[in-house]
Amino acid sequence: MEPIEINAGSWYLRALRSDERVDDRPALADCGITDPEHVATRAAQWASDEHYSWAVCEPTTGELLAEVGLTLHGDAASLTGRARPGHDDALDAAVESVQRFGAAGLGLTISRG
Repeated sequence: MEPIEINAGSWYLRALRSDERVDDRPALADCGITDPEHVATRAAQWASDEHYSWAVCEPTTGELLAEVGLTLHGDAASLTGRARPGHDDALDAAVESVQRFGAAGLGLTISRG
């Protein structure tokens, strides 16, 4: 599946990026994710329908505040996420939106993992 953007109220969710315009890797490091291949891995996981992930972003700057994702297990998925320090509100809103998208949009049974 191609990455899908989601509106989560005050936040917007988009695919992770690391290109000439946007590099989410420094913000991901603030979340404890230091693997330099993390963004490429997440893109490959979207393509293989293994894991769908979103950068939870501040809408005016596009700055990554958290990452949320669904790991697929057949007709079920585990929902996980982590936020940069001080941005749990963005993560909470994103978790709710991704849970609704996974259940209603994809027909998955969602568990929080």
